[in-house]
Amino acid sequence: MLEFENIAYYTAAGFKKGKVTVSDGKVYLSPECDISKEDVDGKIILPGLADVHVHLREPGFFYKESIATGSAAGARGGYTALLAMPNLNPVPDSTEHLAAELDAVRRTAKIGVYPYAALTVGEKGKELSAIEELAPLVAGFSDDGKGVQSAGLMREAMMRVKKCGSIIAAHCEDESLLDGGYIHDGAYAAAHGHKGISSESEWKMVERDVALAAETGVKYHVCHVSTEESVEIIRRAKAAGVDVTCETAPHYLILTEDDLEEDGRFKMNPPLRTARDRDALVEGLRDGTVDMIATDHAPHSDEEKSKGLKGSLMGVVGLEFAFPVLYTELVKTGRISLMRLIEAMTTAPAKRFGLPTGDLYDGAPANLAVFDLSREWTVRGKECASKGSSTPFEGRKVQAKNTMTIYNGEIVWKE
Repeated sequence: MLEFENIAYYTAAGFKKGKVTVSDGKVYLSPECDISKEDVDGKIILPGLADVHVHLREPGFFYKESIATGSAAGARGGYTALLAMPNLNPVPDSTEHLAAELDAVRRTAKIGVYPYAALTVGEKGKELSAIEELAPLVAGFSDDGKGVQSAGLMREAMMRVKKCGSIIAAHCEDESLLDGGYIHDGAYAAAHGHKGISSESEWKMVERDVALAAETGVKYHVCHVSTEESVEIIRRAKAAGVDVTCETAPHYLILTEDDLEEDGRFKMNPPLRTARDRDALVEGLRDGTVDMIATDHAPHSDEEKSKGLKGSLMGVVGLEFAFPVLYTELVKTGRISLMRLIEAMTTAPAKRFGLPTGDLYDGAPANLAVFDLSREWTVRGKECASKGSSTPFEGRKVQAKNTMTIYNGEIVWKE
């Protein structure tokens, strides 16, 4: 049994303070009193964070990451639920191909790991995967890393996923508009001779897919939104009653093309966009258009990230410092509230994907993180539990440190 006396904690109904007890895998609260956000400045207990978009690289790319190291990184960052993307080898497009990943999760995961299945065979966008047999075993369906280029195939996918009661998490990227780009098609690319990725390559597919989602009624989730236009399309779709949610990532909420350096740690897909895009994302997060924050934790080897903006592979790590970076840059500066940040990293993803976290109440599953909001520290990629170390936030001073993570009533990380 664990007891925390006179401590602040988050609930979906507001911040409270009292005694929090963990016993037999459950949470018990007594007594409690409401407190204002101004009174939350030291240690606080949160529901375990939930990230609906991570790359754990196993099976197939063990040298980049594993379920053991990726889930350990999640535990250190305060996460108790990770949804793992399917760009693996073998691609989980059938129950046979999913089996190795599920086995590794059972054997080595430190926290809850919930795989996605591929939407199409081999993520090649030509034929649909074994959706009906996979649906009971996975968190949803995605071809992350690639957009489904055929509208007809996406419509068929939506109809079949809808019948299964599952969800599609879509990487929206129109390949006909890429033109070999690898950073944002903006001022930095023009000034430094780089090929750019247009904003239209993202928002055109978002526009197509929300129309298909309206037609089919499927539960539809947009991955790593990065453009102002995408936010507005999703805002209008929600107002029209379409069952659509979306995520963005910490780097899109904080950084822009103005922060770019000739270093692979600034290369990810989608790329860092403009200040106007960033501000639209923050406003979308504030008003609920952007439902949740996911890290898109995508580790690569040091060699793969050492080839500058042009030659490095796309992807950065983020699980171990997502909450502190966002707390420091968005909450401490007054751009969003602490309540909204926590909601976007716990309640919203848990509700959308049916995860055992997201709120604290008597009898809730004991999946918790204990953050010290007053702690200052410096982001260092090489200190991560992840095999990857490449982050655009390298060297940044942040506030808020996870000191303990509890999963299923057991301490899985303690400072």
